[in-house]
Amino acid sequence: MPVPTITRRSTPPPELPPFKFAARLDKPVFGDWRDELVTKGYAVVKAVPREKALEYREECFKWLESFPLGFDRSDVSTWKNEHLPVHVKGGMFHGYGYCHEKHLWDLRCEQGIIDAFAKIWGTDQLITSFDGGSIMLPNRTDVADGGKWEHMDQSLHRRGFYCCQGLVNLNDCGPEDGGLMVLEGSSKLVEEFFDIHGRESYNSWGPFDWYGFTDEQQEWFFERGCKWVKVCAEPGDLILWDSRTMHYNVRPSGDRDRVCTYITMAPASLLNDEDRALRIKCFEERTGTTHVPFAAIYSRSHEPVTRDGQPCPYDTGLPKIQPFETQRLLQLVGSERY
Repeated sequence: MPVPTITRRSTPPPELPPFKFAARLDKPVFGDWRDELVTKGYAVVKAVPREKALEYREECFKWLESFPLGFDRSDVSTWKNEHLPVHVKGGMFHGYGYCHEKHLWDLRCEQGIIDAFAKIWGTDQLITSFDGGSIMLPNRTDVADGGKWEHMDQSLHRRGFYCCQGLVNLNDCGPEDGGLMVLEGSSKLVEEFFDIHGRESYNSWGPFDWYGFTDEQQEWFFERGCKWVKVCAEPGDLILWDSRTMHYNVRPSGDRDRVCTYITMAPASLLNDEDRALRIKCFEERTGTTHVPFAAIYSRSHEPVTRDGQPCPYDTGLPKIQPFETQRLLQLVGSERY
């Protein structure tokens, strides 16, 4: 699975309707971690008990070892591409039906995660993205440098708050461990940046809600006090960030693996009938989506990932262990209404 190619696109600004929640993160008036989300562009929230989070990490490694490729977590010599399912950027998995694995759905249904997103939006009647996850092994020498890929997951044509992304951390994550890098304070400046520099063209690999920043563009943010921060967290912490926040991920530089799952939730009330039908189709076919779960949903039909130029025979598009279709799960899909 190659890293998607970034291309420069020219488009007229689309007619976007006013967004109901656009002003929700304008001011730090909450008196809790949401104020950091406003001022810094990110926050870390306790969401899943530590021991339970480590059990989810164990499920992730069991998934890696379930492929007949020879991966053995206790044998460092097998920590190579030839023994691992195909992935991007050193350990990001989106193929193999991974985004619908039972343990990923179990995480999405965790009450602490739902409660955090409910505080952001003011409702617990939510839907979720169908995202993948990362299992990044330390001290690998066979991973090509794919670059930092600094970006935001929001169209430059949108104004105000639109989406809050999240990842559930499943291992200790300190300064030397792989993890999320955020450009602190950038969420408050992106609209001014595009007001000054224009919105005639943009960098993307496909989704409407994505923008890639160049090194030169980042200098403008640095001059206004923004700085790159490595977000540190413990097992079970939910890292949340405003989709206007510039970010990227880094691989482990120490000796500890990075394991996490990406989760974004938003109110079910934002779904129109067309997007609801698309989400149901994605769930039934076990295909994934990008982060925004409610509009301009970006999803592709299953095509097996490629290994050495050939389709990987182990990518059937179906998860190894199917999720249990509980009421809560189906509500998060959008197939069952609240």
